Amino acid sequence: MSATQKRIVITGMAINTPIGDTLDAYYENLVAGKSAITKWRFFDTGPCLSKIGGDLSDYDPSAKMAEFKEKLPADAHKRLRKLVKKAPLSTKLSLLCATDAYLDSGLSSDLDPTRTGVIVGGHNLHNNLFYNNTLQYEEEPEYIDSMLALHFLDTDVASSVGEALGFRGSTFTVGGACASANIAMRSALDEIRCHDQDVVFVTGAPLDFSPVDLQAMAILGAISYNSFNEDPEAASRPYDLGREGFIPSHGSAVLVVEELEHALKRNAKIYAEVLGVTTQSDGCHLPTPSVDGQSRTMAKLLKTTGVRPEQVDYINAHATSTPLGDRTELASIKKIFGDHAKKVKINAPKSMLGHTCWSAPVVETVAAILQMKNSKLHPSINIDNLDPEIDVDVCANKAVDLNINYFMKNSFGFGGINCCSLYKKYEG
Repeated sequence: MSATQKRIVITGMAINTPIGDTLDAYYENLVAGKSAITKWRFFDTGPCLSKIGGDLSDYDPSAKMAEFKEKLPADAHKRLRKLVKKAPLSTKLSLLCATDAYLDSGLSSDLDPTRTGVIVGGHNLHNNLFYNNTLQYEEEPEYIDSMLALHFLDTDVASSVGEALGFRGSTFTVGGACASANIAMRSALDEIRCHDQDVVFVTGAPLDFSPVDLQAMAILGAISYNSFNEDPEAASRPYDLGREGFIPSHGSAVLVVEELEHALKRNAKIYAEVLGVTTQSDGCHLPTPSVDGQSRTMAKLLKTTGVRPEQVDYINAHATSTPLGDRTELASIKKIFGDHAKKVKINAPKSMLGHTCWSAPVVETVAAILQMKNSKLHPSINIDNLDPEIDVDVCANKAVDLNINYFMKNSFGFGGINCCSLYKKYEG
């Protein structure tokens, strides 16, 4: 079988968001339309224009670690506990998610560690760690975190996951702003098809925002701060006339990506088949979305996978809750899907989750796969006054029953980085 003919499937998943750190809780809360957005707890929001987001800064790993103790070998649990105890937030949550995904996948200790990789989607992950140590340096330089030189590096996440799970294959980090985790999926396909990897853990690492990040994004006008600081759950509202910017949020997810024959040999459960991932750019460093760039990406993805537009049942939208971004994405969909755009179902996970930024493509792909598994789409919430320009079905305020055979996941990052992926229900 040639490299391009290798079929690739998802055999394990894990999630951690403010509305659930198990697959069941996550899906149930999405379908129920539960919002993850509250006031930030990890810093004094007084000086900051935007005071709301999806906060996991005080997440307690003790319940997960107790659960893992019953399921991991003693030496592996000890190694994980030591790493989690010392890790900064992004690494800590990624370690827990990767371990959850490992257990969900049913992979065993006889897995070839040199053919098992870790690819992290994200960059500048530890901003709050660096910010707090800068404050400490100004007060008393000798008391900064002695491990800062290692911990603030993005590579800390990938290498820590590899150490915890004993993997020694391809291990690296890729960055593409809010398209990062989709680009990580693209890299995983390449690793399996071209570089002799059997399994890759695609890790959507959470971005540990600093107060400076949030203030800068507010000044730029990218995030909401005018109307909803006292009504956090209503703040993320893609497709509604009252939307005024995205809502930053913590969130982590891991997908176990595996070559099909390898999965079948070990009788693995299979969640979905990955048909392809395509990335294109706008050739512009500004955060200005482009119909040309987004539609080119979707068109190329369909062409390279051999899937016709009318075969796609569902689009898991990028839909950040910015007026220009939401309209641009829907215009791009209509350009590529034509008349079928009125039939395909579209929803906005960020309406509940907020924008988990670099990890969003994987966080939301987990949601899409669970919706395909359960044949039920979650609502796009907070649509009180639908933008009259929107003339497609965005699952406004209600869950929708739908049998899904193919779905597309869109992700579009600042700097004109467009990345779309296509999945299919596995049928053997």
